[in-house]
Amino acid sequence: MKISEIKELLDAEVLCLEDHLDTEVHSACGSDMMSDVLAYVKDQAVLLTGLVNSQVIRTAQMMDMVCVVFVRSKRPTPEMVEIARENSIVVLATGKRMYEACGTLYANGLSGALHE
Repeated sequence: MKISEIKELLDAEVLCLEDHLDTEVHSACGSDMMSDVLAYVKDQAVLLTGLVNSQVIRTAQMMDMVCVVFVRSKRPTPEMVEIARENSIVVLATGKRMYEACGTLYANGLSGALHE
């Protein structure tokens, strides 16, 4: 699935790197606990979260994720967006809740496979 499809499915706004929407992704995870993302998530390209702090972007960077989707109408700070831009991480924002956003992506073919 392309990031552009995620944008459309979630009715999301692109906050940075609109020119990267053709990037293909094959899996995603949803969490507000970055410690869980670091401990349990492997090979996920998209992170869905409602947590708004710079650790979200740093975690995505460390895990080689290419896209972060902020759910529940959460908005990252300009500093967070700049860090994401510097690290080639697309940032999206949607009004959908985490459960709905994850379910929509999963129902449309985006894997949520977790490798421990």
